[in-house]
Amino acid sequence: MMSLFAQDAPAAKTDAAAAGPLGNPLFFMVMIGIFMFTMLWLPSRRQRKEQAAMLASIKPGSRIVTASGIIGSIVSLKEGEDEIVIKSSDSKLKVTKASIVRVLGAEDESK
Repeated sequence: MMSLFAQDAPAAKTDAAAAGPLGNPLFFMVMIGIFMFTMLWLPSRRQRKEQAAMLASIKPGSRIVTASGIIGSIVSLKEGEDEIVIKSSDSKLKVTKASIVRVLGAEDESK
């Protein structure tokens, strides 16, 4: 009787090995992890780089749009500080650089 059990064990191992890596749940977990990495993390990293490049390119006179929808032109900004002063119509506002979502271009000097 002992010999029957000894012979059945190697047969079970060969069946699992014959299934290949696709039969392993760890394989699917790794594949899902790679998918999540490429679909979620990489695009957000690219977007952060584009936002940083846009913020680095602003200068006094640039027209901007803030996250709250305020459109104005930059009056002053200091390197190394997160706060800028914008002018919108007759008012001046202090906002953070992180609130800028779009740069519209330079303000026309002919106005």
